[in-house]
Amino acid sequence: MTFKQITSSQNAYIKELYQLKEKSRERKKTGLFLIEGAREIGLAIKGGYSINSILFYPDIFSEEQVNSLTTTLPNTIKISKEVYQKLAHRETTEGVIAVAKTKEFSIKNLSFKNENPLILVAEAPEKPGNIGAILRTSDAANVDAVIIANPKTDLYNPNIIRSSVGCIFTNQIATGTTSEIIQFLKENNISIYCAALQASEDYHLQDYTKPTALVVGTEATGLSDEWLENASQNIIIPMQGEIDSMNVSVAAGILIFEAKRQRNFI
Repeated sequence: MTFKQITSSQNAYIKELYQLKEKSRERKKTGLFLIEGAREIGLAIKGGYSINSILFYPDIFSEEQVNSLTTTLPNTIKISKEVYQKLAHRETTEGVIAVAKTKEFSIKNLSFKNENPLILVAEAPEKPGNIGAILRTSDAANVDAVIIANPKTDLYNPNIIRSSVGCIFTNQIATGTTSEIIQFLKENNISIYCAALQASEDYHLQDYTKPTALVVGTEATGLSDEWLENASQNIIIPMQGEIDSMNVSVAAGILIFEAKRQRNFI
């Protein structure tokens, strides 16, 4: 197969892709984003994402590997080292980048195969590393959905894709305001357990075997009053050291796997 080739980083198309890499507003305007790495591209395809283009640097990623990514190859372009270095986000090189269409993370699109869903809700997380770790943990536990309330960061940020090791594509994700999400949970008879210091009971004393939403906030500010006022129960992870909080992704993992333990799924 003969592939189109681009060798200059000043190529107009490459400049457009660089803007997708760097700027959230460009991703939102075009509905496109970049995925770096064969594993991540494979997970995106498996997750139903539409791939517009694949760009590969043949000194690292071969034509045979390109052909093995998908049976229906989209627009595929061979690129030079200069172009690859301009578009690549990672320090460790993999040699392949895809251009994919974004999905709408509307809470209206959420559906559950399981009549007894387990949901993780994170309110206003900002750090891509934390968001990525939350998505990775949620995938490991096979939760039914991850909902981001009042998102502060574009979920197609390359740092989130990298830190989630592609789990942004494996989880069912929705976003919305706190009010929208609370309304959704109540309409679906899902109990709300909020991780908070106020009026809380130990997390391991609760029953998570029914439809459950575990809600975590940021380390700096915790959850907003609206969550605490609508909680079925506030819960706390007892601390035995000098501090009174832990990293949000670690706390989410503890809560999720306690719920999974109770459900006998692990």
